[in-house]
Amino acid sequence: MDALHFIENRPFAEIAVGDTAALTRTLKAQDLTLFALASGDTNPAYVDADYAAGDRFHGIVAHGLWGGSLISAVLGTVLPGPGTVYLSQSLQFLFPVKVGEAVTARVTVRERDAARARLVLDCVCMNGRGEAVITGEAEVIAPTEKVRRPRVLLPEVHLHERGAHWRRLVEAAAGLTPIRTAVVHPRDALSLAGALAARRAGLIEPVLIGPPAKVEAAAIAAGETLDGIERVAAPHSHAAAEQAVALARAGKLAALMKGALHTDEILAPALHKVTGLRTERRMSHVYALDVPHYPKALFLTDTAVNIAPTLAEKRDIVQNAIDLCRALGLALPKVAILSAVETVSMRLTSTLDAAALCKMAERGQIEGGLVEGPLAFDNAVSREAAAAKGLASTVAGDADVLVAPDLVSGNMLAKQLIHLAGADAAGLILGARVPIVLTSRADRTGARVASCALAQIFVHRARPVAGEGATA
Repeated sequence: MDALHFIENRPFAEIAVGDTAALTRTLKAQDLTLFALASGDTNPAYVDADYAAGDRFHGIVAHGLWGGSLISAVLGTVLPGPGTVYLSQSLQFLFPVKVGEAVTARVTVRERDAARARLVLDCVCMNGRGEAVITGEAEVIAPTEKVRRPRVLLPEVHLHERGAHWRRLVEAAAGLTPIRTAVVHPRDALSLAGALAARRAGLIEPVLIGPPAKVEAAAIAAGETLDGIERVAAPHSHAAAEQAVALARAGKLAALMKGALHTDEILAPALHKVTGLRTERRMSHVYALDVPHYPKALFLTDTAVNIAPTLAEKRDIVQNAIDLCRALGLALPKVAILSAVETVSMRLTSTLDAAALCKMAERGQIEGGLVEGPLAFDNAVSREAAAAKGLASTVAGDADVLVAPDLVSGNMLAKQLIHLAGADAAGLILGARVPIVLTSRADRTGARVASCALAQIFVHRARPVAGEGATA
């Protein structure tokens, strides 16, 4: 156990020819990314999974210097250990090492120069099959005095793999039947390509509604073919939205997907009191965010529909988000009702609403989640901040869902997380007869596909709301 807390060398006088030491480490993708960040070496064989999957590599392989660094680690920490001065190294790289393979680096003293306290050591790195992947030698000046120091604990490094959460979403939807989805006014390459990528992923069966000539031009621009895809002609964006809503209301669609049109153009017919897609539940938008340095998906609502929601409307906003989380497999999502402070104040309506929502959850008016508030943003997502405020809570510091006080604050928070914190965002409008995939016109294809995965999973797994009536 002492070796876990201290690092100790072997002075030259204690070292004999034939002495040996070894370290074993499993190569991780994060190791190669950190090496690339430190060295600037972004050879695609080391960091690009698609390139490395070719015939030559069959997967990402280690940089040769990664193996050399293992040898350096043995020399610098074990034999001889702290105080060692590296003079030279000669290595031959025999076979590649792939991510997931364990490598053992071993050094053996071959020559000993007492006059200069120098050592020559044979070096070898072996893979798990006992094959030598690196051989060579190193020359060092060994320390002459004993060194014993507390072991320095390296900080934990978290590297955000962009798009990894969305890939897991698509994987979670595997095996579900694609849902019939109107793609409303897909007259640009980006919105059309996103819908067709979702089709290839088995998430949706798209029905393209828009001006035929513009949709065809978008397909050409995107390098896509529309063979076998249903299309409905509409002269302009307003007409496309109205036709999509009418088809959904008639039970012929399971979801809508926003194309190249303004959000209010698709919301106006959906919100119509007579011909729209209203249910007993208030419609609201839920962002699903993959935020670097947050350990799990973070859901944020409402950022697009309700400008200044009442308490009753906030109740529906919270329930919509809980229903989405539960459809995604969260048994008891943790919901943080946000405000500027974590105490109830008569001067801040948002804190009064938060307290009322918590009581509504206690009384069964909100079901399926743990609801707590008011919570300031830091107290909702940071365990350290929550502890500093003395908040003993299962939600504080570990929220799954953030409920913004109003649309302005919610929208600003979402855009800050996306553009300043590097978050990936997918999103849906819920509470309508069918979910509405509400993407930004600037969203990448991955975000559009992830949003379709959210819609598909929700359609198949969420409990119906009174007034809904679409078919998958």
